[in-house]
Amino acid sequence: MISIPLGPIALPAAPLVLLLAVWAGSWVASRMVRGVRQVQGSPEPNTLTAQAARAGNALIQAAGVGLLAARLTHLGGHADLYLAEPSAIIDLRDGGWHAPAGWLIGATWLAGHAWLDTALRRPLLAGGLTLALGWAVGTWALGTQARAPLPALALTSLDDGTSQASLDRLPRGRPVVVNLWASWCGPCRQEMPVLAAAQQREQQAGNDRRVGFLFINQGEPAQTVHAYLAAQALPLREVWLDTGSRLGPAVGSRGLPTTLFYDADGRLLASHFGVLNAAALEARLRQLRGTATR
Repeated sequence: MISIPLGPIALPAAPLVLLLAVWAGSWVASRMVRGVRQVQGSPEPNTLTAQAARAGNALIQAAGVGLLAARLTHLGGHADLYLAEPSAIIDLRDGGWHAPAGWLIGATWLAGHAWLDTALRRPLLAGGLTLALGWAVGTWALGTQARAPLPALALTSLDDGTSQASLDRLPRGRPVVVNLWASWCGPCRQEMPVLAAAQQREQQAGNDRRVGFLFINQGEPAQTVHAYLAAQALPLREVWLDTGSRLGPAVGSRGLPTTLFYDADGRLLASHFGVLNAAALEARLRQLRGTATR
């Protein structure tokens, strides 16, 4: 699952899973402090409360330090892209995180905290393991649907409004970016010029590492889509109509925009719910280009 619907809105699933995992780890650490203190002889209530709060806060701080490290590592790895678009550095919606660096630094910070405060070692270990287990189970549960290949879903071509093709055959052995969008969707309209410019650059590259773009409109008639593209002067190619809005539920996303990144073998490398900026998109395209010649 890529996004989770909450009434009329949808939220990205991964941050919610992380938030729940951090809360669970913090709660376990705090409760374990209380259990250990009670066994050792019932200290003053104020002391017990302070120790429990320190343990819980340590898990939250470790998560924060890890997230900061993950972001900075991603930015460092793509410094040329983000320096060209400085505002994207603080755009945390773009999904630009280096998870291994985040886990390493977060775990190191937590271990250092436990080393300095011997009374909290066992609670912090238990809380850290709870956090890691919660994240692992949550992401596994989300990935069971999100990691499936492109479905064999019949789409209608925008070019003539009648020709149909199966989505799973449209990549034609190339890495592709699949964008689910609609003209009424504000975030879709915000990111569409970025995607259109990237598609034009890929078409002009004219080499074997070129990445394809598939724009799958959700639930709108051809006339509406044509009118929007003409009004915005967007020269999109490979625009397809999913009039029944079936693709979103099939890939585990109930909101727009949703962008999927498939390698040349049809494997889903990454997914993104929400607006993509130019730096984040180019970082993903670099990854996809590396799969085109394998």
